[in-house]
Amino acid sequence: MKKLLISVILIGSFISTGAHATTCSNTAFGFETFKKDFAQYAKNQGVGKTGLNNLATAGYSTSVIKFDRIQRKAFKKGFDEFYKLRTTGLKKPSLAKLRKHASVFDAVERRFGVPKEVLVTIWGMESAFGRFVGKHDVVISLATLTHDCRRSDFFRPHLLASLKILDNGWLSRNELRGARHGEIGQTQFLAGNYIAFAVDFDGDGRRDLVNSVPDLLASTANFLKGHGWQKGGSYQPGSHNFEVLKSWNAASVYQKAIAKFASTL
Repeated sequence: MKKLLISVILIGSFISTGAHATTCSNTAFGFETFKKDFAQYAKNQGVGKTGLNNLATAGYSTSVIKFDRIQRKAFKKGFDEFYKLRTTGLKKPSLAKLRKHASVFDAVERRFGVPKEVLVTIWGMESAFGRFVGKHDVVISLATLTHDCRRSDFFRPHLLASLKILDNGWLSRNELRGARHGEIGQTQFLAGNYIAFAVDFDGDGRRDLVNSVPDLLASTANFLKGHGWQKGGSYQPGSHNFEVLKSWNAASVYQKAIAKFASTL
């Protein structure tokens, strides 16, 4: 019991505007209470029965928390080590993707102004071009991470967005699977970004970031454009577009890796 009490950290936190208080914990302690509090907040934000039922069935995932702590350490690596880890063997398949989908890359670049080299780099670094999109239940991942004290505020809007995705029938619970941090699709969109920036670029009526290359490339470009990407500008360190890359991933080693690798293609 003493060990449990020491391991549990409870701090005051707030959902959205702070009008509805809840608690966070670095263990499963209080998870069911957290879900009930969040369900009320989600209902007030317009989430209906489908979304709320999916939240109610979400369990706490210790594997998600374990991965979160391990990944945090990975981003503390020096740049040279991180760059080698994320880009070794990436050049050949990147060039192959640029050739295979040349017309799509060109159309996306004309529409959104983001260079194909940047897009293919993100695609490759995020999921090895769809090889590693993840099979984890997104609602479980996001509920666990929102309950966790380390980055509750960051994950809270994405948990709400995942419930809205389900509530609107854009994806089923079985389709809403991804990486352990709740990322969806081949360029790893969080749920809130899916709602805000996903694009149906192939015209089939769906924003499919799992199976559609046009959709995933256009959506990634739309995200960057929506965060201020300037067509024709440099994306190297010190430039405006390099600053935009921070909106994609807050880790400086990741931003630098995108900029460096893209410049080699």
